[in-house]
Amino acid sequence: MAEDAPRFKPYDHPAGGWGAAAATAKVLLEQSVVTKGSRALLSMNQPGGFKCPSCAFPDADCKKTLEFCENGAKALAHEATKFRVTRDFFAQHTVTELMEKSDYWLEMQGRLTEPMRYDAASDRYVPIGWDAAFALIGKHLRALESPDEAEFYTSGRTPNEAAFLYSIMVRQFGTNNFPDCSNMCHEPTSRGLPPAIGVGKGTVVLEDFEHAEAIFVIGQNTGTNSPRMMTNLVEARKRGVPIVAVNPMPERALIRFTEPQDIVQMATFGSTPIASEFVHIRIGGDLALIKGIMKVMFEREAQGEAVLDHAFLAEHTAGMEAVRDEVMALDWRDIVEHAGIEEAQIRRCAEIYIRSKATIICYGMGLTQHQFGSRLLQQVASLLLLRGNYGKPGAGISPIRGHSNVQGDRTVGIDEKPSQKYLDRVRDVFGFEPPREHGHHTVESVEAMIAGTAKVFIGLGGNFVRAIPDTERSYEAMSKLALTVGIATKLNRGHLVHGKDALILPVVARSERIETSHGEQFVTIEDSMSNVTASRGVLAPASPDLKPEVEIVCRMAMAALPESRIPWESYIHDYGLIRDKIAEVYPEIYEGFSERIKEPRGFHLDIPPRRLVWPTPNGKANFLLLPGLDVNEPIADPAMLRLATVRSHDQFNTTIYSYNDRYRGVYNDRMVLFMNEEDRIARGIAPRAQVALETISRDGVRRRVEALTVIDYPMSRGAVAGYYPELNPLLPLDYYDRISGTPAAKSIPVRVVAA
Repeated sequence: MAEDAPRFKPYDHPAGGWGAAAATAKVLLEQSVVTKGSRALLSMNQPGGFKCPSCAFPDADCKKTLEFCENGAKALAHEATKFRVTRDFFAQHTVTELMEKSDYWLEMQGRLTEPMRYDAASDRYVPIGWDAAFALIGKHLRALESPDEAEFYTSGRTPNEAAFLYSIMVRQFGTNNFPDCSNMCHEPTSRGLPPAIGVGKGTVVLEDFEHAEAIFVIGQNTGTNSPRMMTNLVEARKRGVPIVAVNPMPERALIRFTEPQDIVQMATFGSTPIASEFVHIRIGGDLALIKGIMKVMFEREAQGEAVLDHAFLAEHTAGMEAVRDEVMALDWRDIVEHAGIEEAQIRRCAEIYIRSKATIICYGMGLTQHQFGSRLLQQVASLLLLRGNYGKPGAGISPIRGHSNVQGDRTVGIDEKPSQKYLDRVRDVFGFEPPREHGHHTVESVEAMIAGTAKVFIGLGGNFVRAIPDTERSYEAMSKLALTVGIATKLNRGHLVHGKDALILPVVARSERIETSHGEQFVTIEDSMSNVTASRGVLAPASPDLKPEVEIVCRMAMAALPESRIPWESYIHDYGLIRDKIAEVYPEIYEGFSERIKEPRGFHLDIPPRRLVWPTPNGKANFLLLPGLDVNEPIADPAMLRLATVRSHDQFNTTIYSYNDRYRGVYNDRMVLFMNEEDRIARGIAPRAQVALETISRDGVRRRVEALTVIDYPMSRGAVAGYYPELNPLLPLDYYDRISGTPAAKSIPVRVVAA
């Protein structure tokens, strides 16, 4: 817990502004990097500099001297910190002792400095040389009875070059087991959109925000998860563009925002109202809203009004009639009940959509993390099709992804279900036959650990054990492994929940220079709008004993595959050779990679729907059915509430920067439950009472989290929210979207019980 007493104070100011400026200064001071960090911030997201290690939102076209946000500054400050985790630190603490520390405490200890190996006799991590570490990895991998006994995890911070080589190494080793951070967030985008529009990515570029006539932001807390996007929303509102924000809990930045770089606003304490329409949806009510908007459109068409883009629909789409018939058969009372809002508001949203000649729909994990998340996104795609909102300026579908290169990793091969075309290209370029069977996504990898069929886990970045569901069972499963390897910049829980053998391998950070025998190297990153740009670190590495991700991957490959003819040693020194191979495997989108990346702003990967080309089996954009109004399996329990696990503002994924959540008014505490006041009163719960949450599940496993302080918050009725990873123990491993494998963390069925 935090050292100071918990405090709850509603936040009534605009998001951003002086609060963001003060938070940026504070974190640089806390990490003792005011001078160093300030200089590095001037290079972040700029040509010739490095890409933000935080979110995946694109950079503007150098219109600003400072192209970073508060949370990007926090990520950099914690990466550039002066604090170090040395061999002396590990000598002072057993792993058992460290397990009692909080995630925040672990984060605050600083940067890892040298490779470490777990010593069971002393219950401590002890130093190990790099050569011995790679030899241990090779020994374990070569000893497996089957390559499928190993799980190879990838974090979204991994750059394209390392991720590509990792995918080749693992496939030459003989498996497609690629649990990935995308599995837990935007995998429904990757799996749900291709049958609809032919690609598993968004179709919008940054310039489209300048031409949009309406913007819908659904299930996404922009001010915390992608704050640089707020600039685009502010500019749109100043032009009079309606912005519809859809969420079960109001988020401050989507209500009112002050741009920290707007000198006039800062000087006058001004701000910009953002949402012209706030839709206070029920958890899971998004499908009802979408179908309600569709129903309004079909009703008006039936009355003789032309609101659909008939020419576009006739030329480019298939299947609309079945969707129309299904939607028209829905009763308005059911739509309103499932959405949790009034019919009049649905009709207002429909009017905004109909009047707009160019609409962008942005979404986050509020849509993806449901049991039918992939199919829900197909309905979003269908809504856009009805008015031809593809292939023209200011229009399209825009998943706002989280981690900085999570989309790029998928593009260059981190995929447990690779296409046969891709595998053929790997065979032809690298001269080995890759495995053709599908591998494990995240949930399947944990299931394999529980079953004892997984023996080795290698984590290329991230904090796997804190990100995954069913915490207690997952901890037990990870502890059964023969070897766990954590490749990371900072100490985290994943290094403490370990196998019989365990390694911590410290890596050069995104903001740090990479020097090889061929001189300074750079890596590349793909943002959430398919722009690929170079990233060159500007800081000295935190320790001389760190290695870049590319070298670590190559050295693991050399240890595990001693007979490999792939020139791994060459790739360690010259990253241009890696980009040449990426271009060979992906000639359609990466042809001329080495030349194109010389452009200061990089280049955009081709997204066929922007050209009104649909890479689907029938060559059309497809309307796909999701019958009914539920995005999760219905549960008949009158006491049930739907729990959404969320980030605090001082958090990035599983990394906890502080115990505060400024915009929600929470200070010095993370064990809280945001609850509608009427729901609280109906259950006889006193204000600020401590309660427990229990999962309503069908597998007989009791899942319970204690000591949560109830905070009255303007949640929609029937919805509660709390922070992850603290509430991950309530999320059953088997509660996930069957198409994508993504856990349904935004709709966990729970009941409130006495603490």
